[in-house]
Amino acid sequence: MWLAGCSGSPHASTEKYYLVAANIKIPYWQNVNAGLMHAVTQMGVKAEMSGPDTFDHDAFQQVLAEKIKPSGIMVSVADPALIQPDIDAATAQGIPVVTVDADAPASKRLTFIGTDNYKAGTMGAELAIKQLQGKGNVVIFAMPEQANLKDRLHGYHDAFETHYGIKVVETVDIKGDPRIAFDHVQELVDKKIIDKIDGFICVEAIACPEVADVLDRNKITGKVVVAMDTDPRTLDWIKKGGIAGTIAQKPFTMGYVGAMTLDLAHHYPPVPLDKNWAVDPHSQLPTFMGTGEFLVDKSNVDSFISETAQK
Repeated sequence: MWLAGCSGSPHASTEKYYLVAANIKIPYWQNVNAGLMHAVTQMGVKAEMSGPDTFDHDAFQQVLAEKIKPSGIMVSVADPALIQPDIDAATAQGIPVVTVDADAPASKRLTFIGTDNYKAGTMGAELAIKQLQGKGNVVIFAMPEQANLKDRLHGYHDAFETHYGIKVVETVDIKGDPRIAFDHVQELVDKKIIDKIDGFICVEAIACPEVADVLDRNKITGKVVVAMDTDPRTLDWIKKGGIAGTIAQKPFTMGYVGAMTLDLAHHYPPVPLDKNWAVDPHSQLPTFMGTGEFLVDKSNVDSFISETAQK
């Protein structure tokens, strides 16, 4: 079995694993990196997070161009069509690749490690339905071309289908820029359209604190805001009542499990590495490793913050 060698991996001084992501300054990716670093410290090897401060994916090719061949790469995929050739090129060179947070399922990555994003969407929808009491007009903030966010949107739409009183009146592409969310809500206020909107839903991490900020600045109350992820500003707005709740992921776990999976794949590679294991009935690898998702709202936000602070 592929996992059989996990207890005795011989590590070399040149061994180095990479995490390639985007918008790496936000707390979410700092947490993924913390999981990665915890794993490589245990293994006695090196690791590095690489990527821009905004949403693009040039960093993967830069990692492939390193003088010392990477021992493995985990990557979050903003655009599957763009990154797939790079993932396939890496595996052709004998470099194991796993996707975390957002997947490229048609690529030759070994496995996807992350949230069940469809379930995250249905969980958020259940909160919105409860808060809206089954009726109202909502605006969704997303990046619709990103695969994991598509899955969350799918979960929301499926859940809303059985609640005919809830209408999605607009889906706004924030393009990785929280200012777009801020400006859009302010425009709704300025044009006096805000009274026709009952709720705001964010399927990514950075929009909802901006939504809550605009509503607070304009002293607008009674709007339901459902967020994604546990940015400190999001948690603060939950405590203050500006956000009803957020769907939390486990980014530390993604980084940790990703590093351990790459270590195994480096020392005990599946043969051939670049096989499409997702359609192999005798695969030694799961196609998807779920890391979990859960609701944080006013009832548990303080304990969540306390638990996070202890790490």
